Amino acid sequence: MNLMHIDRAGMYCTLQDLGRYGFQQYGVPVNGPMDEWAHRAANALVGNAEDAAVLECALTGPALHFSQDTLVALTGADMRATVDGRALPRQRAVMVRRQAKIELQGAACGTRAYLAVRGGFATEAVMGSRSTYVRGRFGGMEGRPLQRGDRVPAFSRERGTPPLALERTLVSSGLNVVAAAALPEAAGHWVPPLDAGDGALTLRCIPGPHWQAFSEAARASFTGQAWRITPQSDRMGYRLDGAPLDKPDLPDMISEATCFGTVQVPAGGHPIVLMADRQSAGGYPKIAYVAAADLPLLAQAEPGTAVRFVPLAQAQAEKLWLQCEDRVQALRDAAQRALASN
Repeated sequence: MNLMHIDRAGMYCTLQDLGRYGFQQYGVPVNGPMDEWAHRAANALVGNAEDAAVLECALTGPALHFSQDTLVALTGADMRATVDGRALPRQRAVMVRRQAKIELQGAACGTRAYLAVRGGFATEAVMGSRSTYVRGRFGGMEGRPLQRGDRVPAFSRERGTPPLALERTLVSSGLNVVAAAALPEAAGHWVPPLDAGDGALTLRCIPGPHWQAFSEAARASFTGQAWRITPQSDRMGYRLDGAPLDKPDLPDMISEATCFGTVQVPAGGHPIVLMADRQSAGGYPKIAYVAAADLPLLAQAEPGTAVRFVPLAQAQAEKLWLQCEDRVQALRDAAQRALASN
């Protein structure tokens, strides 16, 4: 079995597949990647199924090596990755020789990088998922971020399976790393629009079930001001700072199911956007939902970033998501051609 050896732990590196579904009624969060686009893109580039587990690295990445020659892909934040001191190309499949040292540094752009290996990581699945849930202490690598000295199993190429062209090139070249050709720009990593006219990130949102319960002034304040992501934000939720919203006119609420991108407003009036490790239910008013197409942008935003909310209709949000799905498919098709031709 191929093993990924952790020589230096990053700040917060966990294994994540697409999430743990079917257990929210028991209070078990979904988990999964913060930036689903980057996760799916990394798997596509190495020819994996979409739900294969990848390594999610936040803010600062690890140093590591593999026990076998390994096909990898790096997407998401630019952590200035190198292989034995030479730049590791991003957004494409790369064949790395066994024992070659891969190093990721602090993020120069974005906050989360994703490292996929062909076949995916092979830790034990818990409730059908390899995603790490740190608060629950299960999934991934013993339910915790990776540590120095960890040896993480990855699936190896099955016996009898013909080697990729990149594997043959690695053997014949004598190099420690060979990369597939860059993909067409149209199939590259897609990032939602950033410009809100004042340097703030634009987050398109669908009015939530309690939108009308907020006063007209509160609704105007929610969409009219630039909110700042606070340092108290994490994988569970992003807390926003700004002029607090007036309390909505609502009777006592019972807890309701939550989803990725739900914007709750606690009693203090400062919104919280629920993220990948969100609780399964919540009892705060829900003023909006961030459009799924824009969640990757939010996932890559660091504390201190200003964001603005722009309402849009449900039908528009669905159209944006379908456009994302078309881009994913274009990326997957281009990656398959690249792996077959290199």
